Amino acid sequence: MITTAAFVALMLVGLPISLCLCLAGIIFIQATGNPVLFQTFPTQLFGGVDSYSLIAIPLFILIGEIMNGGGITRRIIDLSMSLMGQIKGGLAYVNMLANMFVSSILGSATAQVAVMAQVLVPEMEKQGYDKTFAAGLTAYAGMLGPIIPPSIMFVVYSVMAQVPVSDMLIAGIIPGILLTGIFCVVIALMGFVYNYPRGEAMSLRRRVRVFLDCAPTLLIPIIIVGSILTGLANATEAAAVGAVAAALVGKFWFKELHLRQLPAMFLRAGIYSAAVLFLVAAAAVFTWVLIYAKVPQEVARWVQTAAHDPITFMLLVNVVLLVIGTVIDGAPGLIMTVPILLPIATEIYHIDPIHFGVVVVINLVLGFLSPPVGLCFFVASAVTGAKTGKMFIVTLPFFFAACGLLVLLSIFPILSTALIK
Repeated sequence: MITTAAFVALMLVGLPISLCLCLAGIIFIQATGNPVLFQTFPTQLFGGVDSYSLIAIPLFILIGEIMNGGGITRRIIDLSMSLMGQIKGGLAYVNMLANMFVSSILGSATAQVAVMAQVLVPEMEKQGYDKTFAAGLTAYAGMLGPIIPPSIMFVVYSVMAQVPVSDMLIAGIIPGILLTGIFCVVIALMGFVYNYPRGEAMSLRRRVRVFLDCAPTLLIPIIIVGSILTGLANATEAAAVGAVAAALVGKFWFKELHLRQLPAMFLRAGIYSAAVLFLVAAAAVFTWVLIYAKVPQEVARWVQTAAHDPITFMLLVNVVLLVIGTVIDGAPGLIMTVPILLPIATEIYHIDPIHFGVVVVINLVLGFLSPPVGLCFFVASAVTGAKTGKMFIVTLPFFFAACGLLVLLSIFPILSTALIK
């Protein structure tokens, strides 16, 4: 109880989650009156990041930096415009389709929303869309970042759950495509109600020209995902090759990436990677504390009284994680819940850990779009000036659609595991 109270108090003060986790571990050791455990503390902290798979995180972040600096993001939007821009509500579909393409490179919801909102929301406003809807739609499209591979959250989960990173990334492909499709259906239905405008018509010659100009950008996700699917490379190797491919495309095809930009890109990627990896290290300490205190066993006893079969358990997990996701961001929520819930899911209900990971990650990503935190809404608001509360209300149909997908994924594990069986 003392440890829990200390952890909550530290969070309320505004201390970073990673420091809260470490300090809660120190307080727990002090409360147990067993100072010998302090000798194990540094080992647990270092062991949390002593994993080859985690090298993929800074590489994926670097790909995003190179992609933005090399003009690749803008070309992806141009390509989406040539495919969908001329139909009714075309720019809304472009928003979703472009985010799906960018998701296959970036892997971070907040980074994706920040990049895409700057470009797409002003353009949607020009064509007559409500700014609040445009910003909210971009925030929901950012959900695809942590789901479609590569995904930083999937990498973190795979290390915590000790499952292959490549399998975890592949498991996100079908749910990511389904989520894109469901969101497009929502756009179509809302288009009938709000009479969304049509985009500018493009001649066939112009479409071909845009496609040929943008075609090299498609090589990057093909290289990353294709090499993992075919077994030619693991996730870390695929990320390294993807970074090189992004640099070559930006430098020699679009000629917008310059060598003088690289030091700043490496610095930004390094700072963000350090923050994520320290969080993972702190998670190892927190997991160690939970196991030592036998918290998973206590929670398991309570869960078994409420859930008598795997589907009921998964639906219960959905509710719990949706609530947690409204106040705690994705990665910290992952770190705080997986050590408790994963042993129950795998050992008591015999749920595939990869299937469980997909459901958990999507749940917590949905927390990016739920008040009071709603991090993606805050990012979209900071970029566009739209009101966060109004964004949530206007885009509620997307929230219910995402919840519907979570129920389907919970009931039908094959939607997560089909490509890895």
